[in-house]
Amino acid sequence: MDASVDPQYQQKTVMALDDNVHTLRLVQHALDQAGYKVMTAASGEEALSLIDKLGLPHLAIVDFHMPPGMSGFEFCHTVHQYSDLPVIMLTAVSDESTIIEGLEKYAEDYVVKPFSPGELIARVQRVLRRIGDFAYTLAPQTRVDQRLMIDFPKRMAIVNGESVSLTPTETKLLYILMRSAGKTVTTDFILRRLWPLEPAYEDRLHVHMHRLRRKIEDSALPPYIISQRGAGYVFQHQMASQ
Repeated sequence: MDASVDPQYQQKTVMALDDNVHTLRLVQHALDQAGYKVMTAASGEEALSLIDKLGLPHLAIVDFHMPPGMSGFEFCHTVHQYSDLPVIMLTAVSDESTIIEGLEKYAEDYVVKPFSPGELIARVQRVLRRIGDFAYTLAPQTRVDQRLMIDFPKRMAIVNGESVSLTPTETKLLYILMRSAGKTVTTDFILRRLWPLEPAYEDRLHVHMHRLRRKIEDSALPPYIISQRGAGYVFQHQMASQ
């Protein structure tokens, strides 16, 4: 393990998604050396299957072109239906319009092949530092406490053992809040992450927040989500019993 790696970024899970076996091995080796847990997939379909089975990673490094299956953009579009998974695009495509589309719609950063493994790791750390660590153990079903679990890929909450369907927006909203559990997430940040390419207003967010809280909270118990007037929202961090 590289002794220069910031300890707070060790033991995070990063998914590497690329149809080129050589590139996939190179990325996996760089991530292994930096102390990350690594999930690898050679197609978008395989990556989605792994997420269903193992849970979401903390970050994904995604190739753009992966014929004959779904493209990297299509993978990102699918996974962003139920999460705010940070993505770094890694591709040989250097067309400016493609880069702009990737950064505007899906990715936190964009790396063009051929690449330096050291630079890639530095970019991974920078994105994780900016986005923040997910406060709960990411798994196929993420446990909040004995009462509540969330299945992000299936867009479902399990409340007292009962399945409750969530809309894509509710699921992504919950992901954003749970990622920073115990900390204030500003309203502006939430709006930008939920609706990055369209005008969005607080009233729209309030509707989705109200519906989400009705689904996962019990009025007789302390709330999971606290509204901070003029600031944003806090997901009250619960310690799940092992």
